[in-house]
Amino acid sequence: MAAELHIEPIPAFDDNYIWLLWREGHAGCTVVDPGDDEPVREALAERGLRLESILITHKHGDHVGGIAALKAVWPQAVVYGPADEPIRALERRLRGGERVVLEGPGVTFEVLDVPGHTEGHIAYLGDGVLFCGDTLFACGCGRVFSGTFEQLAASLRALAALPPATRVYCAHEYTLDNIGFAKWVEPDNPDLAAREQQVRVLRERGEPSVPSTLAEELATNPFLRTGEPTVIAAAERWAGQTLDDPSAVFTALRTWKDKDYD
Repeated sequence: MAAELHIEPIPAFDDNYIWLLWREGHAGCTVVDPGDDEPVREALAERGLRLESILITHKHGDHVGGIAALKAVWPQAVVYGPADEPIRALERRLRGGERVVLEGPGVTFEVLDVPGHTEGHIAYLGDGVLFCGDTLFACGCGRVFSGTFEQLAASLRALAALPPATRVYCAHEYTLDNIGFAKWVEPDNPDLAAREQQVRVLRERGEPSVPSTLAEELATNPFLRTGEPTVIAAAERWAGQTLDDPSAVFTALRTWKDKDYD
């Protein structure tokens, strides 16, 4: 029987999570989106682990800022990341449909193209888990920076089509704040009310609210619910016009959150 795959959050900055992947009996490990090197070095030292690989989802500094210092300690660690973003440290440039085989954690990931937050953002899917960076958040999604609203809407539709049991590992602890906006959109959603209560208990204990499951997101995340009548109606009320397709509903929701909530 294969040893259990451990996936642990390494908190960084105010609200980032760097994800650590390792398997019992193996010293080699992987980290996802190391924006800072110091908490990674401390976590690996505590566990007696050796960094074998680094997975990057996109170019922003809070996701790539620790690469150089980690490579200085573990020069053999391979850095994987999006082919279509200007990240100098990458050694393996990836596009959707490619696969990444990680020996230490013993897992193979399929690469998904999920642009929108940035122009070349990618995600990693494998072993029932999704590392989605800043594309999909717990009960929310990333802002549109160097991508487009249309790209992000399409990326979220693609993620929504994954198996509902998929565990979603996003890169930030934004859940309670995101639930606040989701309640503006669907104030009478009972699943959302239950989720808020659960997340508050976790945060009061000092525990992360992620990962979530895709099933939870489909039930509560307005950015994955752009085909639901209640979400469409809320977006149309804010926009003051009829919205003819899910992409238009998404754009209205994201713009509403950007302008009036965040």
